[in-house]
Amino acid sequence: MFRLAAKILAVFGAAIAAPLSAQSLTLVSLPVVYVSSPVVQQTHQGKAVMPAPVKARPTVVATPEQQLAAVRPQTYQPAALPAWKAPPFIDRRFRNYNRGVAQYGPFRVLDSRRVALVGETDASTPGYFRAMLRDFPQLEQLDMVECPGTRDDRANLKVGRMIRAAGLVTHVPAIGSVRSGAVELFLAGVERDIAQGAEFAVHSWMDAYGREAGDFSMDAPENRQYLDYYREMGMSGDQARAFYDFTNSVPHRRALWLGASDMRRWTGRPQQAKTPAQRKPVRAAPTLAYADVTFS
Repeated sequence: MFRLAAKILAVFGAAIAAPLSAQSLTLVSLPVVYVSSPVVQQTHQGKAVMPAPVKARPTVVATPEQQLAAVRPQTYQPAALPAWKAPPFIDRRFRNYNRGVAQYGPFRVLDSRRVALVGETDASTPGYFRAMLRDFPQLEQLDMVECPGTRDDRANLKVGRMIRAAGLVTHVPAIGSVRSGAVELFLAGVERDIAQGAEFAVHSWMDAYGREAGDFSMDAPENRQYLDYYREMGMSGDQARAFYDFTNSVPHRRALWLGASDMRRWTGRPQQAKTPAQRKPVRAAPTLAYADVTFS
């Protein structure tokens, strides 16, 4: 009995030793019904659609020198900027996002070239993404339709790096909503495309202890992982810091809402100049409102 209780306490202690941070912004009521409830297709071409199995890692006993090194302060170096390649063609034609040929977690494959993100990411999402690319290696474009965020930031950043490695374009259609941790996935595209009418929302992350970005120094690993990620996605050091400060200007319990034009200035893509006939009369700058939201 005592041995069983000790094991339970050990498992619980390991679970709380490294709290996960999360960025998820689930709306109470959406202004538009974007998609129906996803129907997970359990098979594709007669094969079960499941995350790729995780191989068991051998147990490694750390030496005293390795244990000492583990407690020393770690110096984070900025990630090297990636070598950009010419992005594939962006398909902006409207699709029926209620239908698809297969579904892998929150990813709904529309055809051999396009896939839609509909739902939150979590710890299982990298496995689903890996399985999807195995079955559909020709995918080139990720349509971000209804994207509340993530329940696991570390897994979410891993998915972002997988999106970049796969060379996918990220496209937000006019009905698209990209919120919270899903913004990191949008930035992962080799080309980031936003249709007029799309919406975005940002706020600070929060870990299992209720701590947010402002509770740590900027050089702490909890903050450096995001700055390094933005560098990997092509931002300069100054741009990464400015964007991170911008997202953390709003606490986790609230949200800063952005329109398509507001978000384009962070994508690195120049805006097209309008002709005199297209220009609208100058008006006072709009005030960004806060929505009534709940967080998961």
